[in-house]
Amino acid sequence: MDAEQLAECFKAMGDRTRIQILALLKVEDLCVCELVEILGISQPSVSQHIRKLKNAKLVKERRQGKWIFYSLDGSLYPYIHAVLDTFPDLREKIEELKTNGQKVVCD
Repeated sequence: MDAEQLAECFKAMGDRTRIQILALLKVEDLCVCELVEILGISQPSVSQHIRKLKNAKLVKERRQGKWIFYSLDGSLYPYIHAVLDTFPDLREKIEELKTNGQKVVCD
């Protein structure tokens, strides 16, 4: 890893919404529609944040039918799990989505 990659990683994590996305993905894989519901922001905004996280190699995608699920990709950064451990636990946000029946939209 070179200095440019490291700077890209920290730059991607330098936004509150992207930190929230990473904290949510620390709990489980999610699709854009779930992130929109949890974060309360528009789909294009979530997609832009995901794109920046993917470019920084912090997030990867997996296709399941017509849905794309996002998960953490810390393979380039061996320290990323230590950093993620300092992020807030947003598990209750995902549980709230499930409780309200909105999570099943993407299943």
